[in-house]
Amino acid sequence: MLIRRETPADVEAIRAVHAAAFAAPDAGGGVPVEATLVDALRADEGWLPAYSLVATDPDGQVVGHVVATRGRVAGQPVALGLGPLGVLPGWQRRGVGTALMHAVLGAADARDEPLVVLLGHPDYYPRFGFRPAVELGVTPPQPWGPQYFQARPLGAWRESIRGEFRYAAPFDDL
Repeated sequence: MLIRRETPADVEAIRAVHAAAFAAPDAGGGVPVEATLVDALRADEGWLPAYSLVATDPDGQVVGHVVATRGRVAGQPVALGLGPLGVLPGWQRRGVGTALMHAVLGAADARDEPLVVLLGHPDYYPRFGFRPAVELGVTPPQPWGPQYFQARPLGAWRESIRGEFRYAAPFDDL
């Protein structure tokens, strides 16, 4: 498996990854919002190409994708909003998601991002250093349970980063 930045040639494969990863068995074939969210994020001012990463199999086929976009805390561009993270069902539970998480967090830390925020499962993300964002003084933009709205401070983290978090604009349309 190789982790690399997405290229224009990966757009359709990324959409297919999220469509498969987030497909609900009872959705009647509807397209999951995650599959179209990445397209909307690409068109937004919060898009940061360095944080859109794909995992490929030995044949070069895209099997997973993660993206982080510019988020704001108290109106300041001092955070990233992570998501979606998707892996093709046949590749799940094989370390692809873990590799993508480590890669995007490593890239963010190397580029001196102070904070990464996500809305996710409380049993999965703590293994990557995420904890309830409210413990850091960062509040969700909606009344989500604190166990789901999580944050991971990085090397450039400062205690002064406090306040309400805002995702890139396309998240407001979900």
